[in-house]
Amino acid sequence: MAEALSCTCVIVGGGPAGVMAGFLLARAGIDVIVLEKHADFFRDFRGDTIHPSTTNVLAELGLLEEFLKLPHQEAAYVEGEFGDERFRLGDLTHLPARCRCIVFMPQWDFLNFLAAQGKRYPGFRLMMGTEATGLTRAGERVTGVTARSAAGDLEITADLVIGADGRQSTLREAAGLNVEDIGAPMDVLWFRLARRPNDHHAVLGRFADGQGLVMLDRGDYWQCALIIRKGTAEAVKAEGLAAFRARVTRLARRESADEIQDLDDVKLLTVAVDRLAEWCRPGLLFIGDAAHAMSPIGGVGINLALQDAIAAANILAEPLRRRDATLDDLRRVQKRRNFPTWATQKMQVAIQNHVIDPMLASGKTPPVPRVLRLAQRWPWLQRIPARIIGIGVRPEHVRTDAYTAQ
Repeated sequence: MAEALSCTCVIVGGGPAGVMAGFLLARAGIDVIVLEKHADFFRDFRGDTIHPSTTNVLAELGLLEEFLKLPHQEAAYVEGEFGDERFRLGDLTHLPARCRCIVFMPQWDFLNFLAAQGKRYPGFRLMMGTEATGLTRAGERVTGVTARSAAGDLEITADLVIGADGRQSTLREAAGLNVEDIGAPMDVLWFRLARRPNDHHAVLGRFADGQGLVMLDRGDYWQCALIIRKGTAEAVKAEGLAAFRARVTRLARRESADEIQDLDDVKLLTVAVDRLAEWCRPGLLFIGDAAHAMSPIGGVGINLALQDAIAAANILAEPLRRRDATLDDLRRVQKRRNFPTWATQKMQVAIQNHVIDPMLASGKTPPVPRVLRLAQRWPWLQRIPARIIGIGVRPEHVRTDAYTAQ
């Protein structure tokens, strides 16, 4: 027989959206259970870019100084190379933000930090190693979830279920919601390269010979993303280890990539760009990647997910406290976040269609967009993409009051 639990809000998914929503709702005095199917947060090759929109929120919560004590790297400028030419794509030093830079931090460190903040509040329960398996209903209203843990089956009853379980959402499938597939022309192969003293000065991205390479500074190593044409990962790997090393060596502009010992260490990220037409049903709301999968362009996905969580907490804390959150309340969350999602995806798709897709199809170094040349002549233009990437469209701010912590 399944163990029975109850709470005001159960959140499925312990990624950035789920943990942030759980923390903020518990901070507002709501009884919350967050379910994460893995036993810990340690999974490599996840979104690691914390943008000024997020560090502004951490400052509002009084957590920024503590957050910045964690190991991290910072980038105040976004630079890239087209062939042999280097360009500054964005200048974050003029943003209206406490941290005028992008913070690079392993996602597991960020999630552990957020979870620790949540645990300061009596209403926050994080259940690791617990996987949601379905929804429970009373008529048309969702009343909770079924779940499975090492200790056995669970049935959790809640006034509201928040699905934050990613782009392969189990709950989204169970709810039968329609996903609009916008499409992406590329996939990404993730791997590591060791940091070497004579490494060429790092840029965020290099584009040449019909390929792209993104290098994220992790201190003693680079987290790298090789951009390839969609559906060609197996063909790239079939060329063999030596060919893959040679490909990376050329793009990374280094002497070798011998630290890639096995192609099993190269992990595929299947890129998707999609969104739900409807984010909610009575008693059920989706946020983050479960509501809208973002392209990796700009590294904005984690920050969009966090903005969803903040908006959800702002709008739903009071109705949840009264125990009468309605479908109209849930629709207010979608209405608040619809335009930022649409606008961000629109910009990502434009870059996909006009830069990445032609490059991957031609096998040649892409022509330098004219706006980049203009931005080198007039540096103030670099502030525009920095604002779009760093702050985003309709940034959220914490509007909920904190209840007394333990």
